[in-house]
Amino acid sequence: MNAEQAQRLRWVLIETSHPGNVGSAARALKTMGFSDLRLINPKVRGIAQQAEAVALASGAVDILESSQESSSLAGAVQGSPLVLGLTSRDREFGPPALDWVDARGLIKAAVNGGQTVSLLFGPERTGLDNKHLSLCTHRVWLDANPAYPSLNLAQAIMVCAYTLREALADGNEKALSDVAAYADPVAVAAMLEHWRHGLEAIGYLDPANPKKLMPRLEALFARSRLHQEEIDLLRGIAKQMLLK
Repeated sequence: MNAEQAQRLRWVLIETSHPGNVGSAARALKTMGFSDLRLINPKVRGIAQQAEAVALASGAVDILESSQESSSLAGAVQGSPLVLGLTSRDREFGPPALDWVDARGLIKAAVNGGQTVSLLFGPERTGLDNKHLSLCTHRVWLDANPAYPSLNLAQAIMVCAYTLREALADGNEKALSDVAAYADPVAVAAMLEHWRHGLEAIGYLDPANPKKLMPRLEALFARSRLHQEEIDLLRGIAKQMLLK
């Protein structure tokens, strides 16, 4: 793995509660050669500067200092055509699911094609919720004991960072995807909001009783891996619905 590959990986921690987990995550990332740590709505403001975080970073204070704290998950993943949400919990709707082995192939193809990849890790107690997964292209799980698949946040990051380092260093590992110009999930979410307004305008979607129409459309488009020109096409359709 080279530095250019490593820089294309964003490690996004959402609503983290414990400063020690942020410090341990920074240590894991630095040990494996990664550095782009993003902290979304941590429970403690300035969590990366807390004494416990600094202590458990154990020499990876530079990763803490360069980490980006923000309230916007959409901003953190914008520009990433591949956004992977790490969670073992199955969902009725949401993006297509992959195991970590297959996910590594997608990551490798995207990174080697010059694309940015975001890896999302949810709150310690609850994990990623459906709102977080709506900005993911895939839901990914680690192959753990099915009777007890729970990993500490920093442990999960270390497992992913270590095996991803191996995959990126191995020129022979099969890449499972081409590097077409996929739209990032932020553009897909904006298109879906446009469609929601359009469907309401033509009377197909009742805002007082929406049922599961929008989650089903969200899941459909997540499976489709839309390209940017397809987003533009779908937004054009939504515009015409609104004109009606």
